[in-house]
Amino acid sequence: MKFDKILLPVDLSESSPKIVPYATGIAEKFGSKIHILFVARVFQYFAGMYVPHPSINKFENEVAEGALKSLEEFTRKYFKNPESITTAVVKGDAAEQIIKYIEDQGIDLLIMGTHGRKGLDKLVFGSVAEKLSKTTPVPIMLINPYKVR
Repeated sequence: MKFDKILLPVDLSESSPKIVPYATGIAEKFGSKIHILFVARVFQYFAGMYVPHPSINKFENEVAEGALKSLEEFTRKYFKNPESITTAVVKGDAAEQIIKYIEDQGIDLLIMGTHGRKGLDKLVFGSVAEKLSKTTPVPIMLINPYKVR
């Protein structure tokens, strides 16, 4: 099997850099191109709470713009050849958008951490890795960033 395109979704938490060596190692071995994806959450559930819709859209756009800058910094810091990395920020549900990106970009392998954000974030939004392990259309490599050597 050949992995031409590897997807590395990140949440830009402290665990994200711990997954990079796995993606780069496999990419070097197979001559793969790495795609890094950040999914910015949408806040439509606030629309029913007397929060003006334009305010929600403006905030979501600001989050996406900030995430793109952070993703560019992350790529420069943790990858030897950042210009060879494809980065993208999309808005929506993380698991749904990762699957969509896989399908749209012809991704061959998904590499991601099992632990990212903690506490209330995880409780409210659930485990993205768990959802994807059951629904991804490509092979998935799950890394526990707190157990890596």
